[in-house]
Amino acid sequence: MSDKSLQQLNNKIIHCKKCPRLTKYISSIAKNKVKRFKNENYWGKPLPGFGDTKANLLLIGLAPAAHGGNRTGRMFTGDSSGDWVAKALFDNGFATKPSSQRLDDGFNLINAYITATVRCAPPENKPLKTEFDNCFSYLKEEFTILKNIKVIVCLGKIAFDSCCKMLEIKHNKFTHGKSFVHKNWKIICSYHPSRQNTQTGRLIWSDWNKIFVLANKMLNEN
Repeated sequence: MSDKSLQQLNNKIIHCKKCPRLTKYISSIAKNKVKRFKNENYWGKPLPGFGDTKANLLLIGLAPAAHGGNRTGRMFTGDSSGDWVAKALFDNGFATKPSSQRLDDGFNLINAYITATVRCAPPENKPLKTEFDNCFSYLKEEFTILKNIKVIVCLGKIAFDSCCKMLEIKHNKFTHGKSFVHKNWKIICSYHPSRQNTQTGRLIWSDWNKIFVLANKMLNEN
């Protein structure tokens, strides 16, 4: 039942046109490609989540990258953030391969599911509040369908805020590496592995990897 419900939700997400600004932007990016990807067919549509539908671990990101997920058709695929996510997941037993480059590359998640607060790549990587609001019902519905989630990793403050809204968590602040329990779920906060964070040294590899070591530990405590 959950697989069918997820399929229906994903179909609804892919065909969504709730946000005219984002619909126009992802379509324009898909047509006017950057030089390095000029021979590729861009996905250019909203992105559904992906992974193991019986997963205990959920990763919440911000939004697809214009030339990453928006190009490849899968979140955290084909860009530097995706490289960090794939390697950490693989190193900690949550993925079949250490890299995620394209839809047919054999990269699959193990006991993990990846989603985002906004499903379309936004201009300058900054969605508007109305766009977050328009997308929120998708995150909520997805979470309801994924009944086995025990640990949630929030990638960045915006993902954390969306998670708090979804689970009705109040008066909690985002700090990298922080973890806490809320009802039946364990929440872990992490900086997003964006270039802005990884190239400035705000997020270093050892601190990033610790997030998934902790996620594993929390899952094994159950």
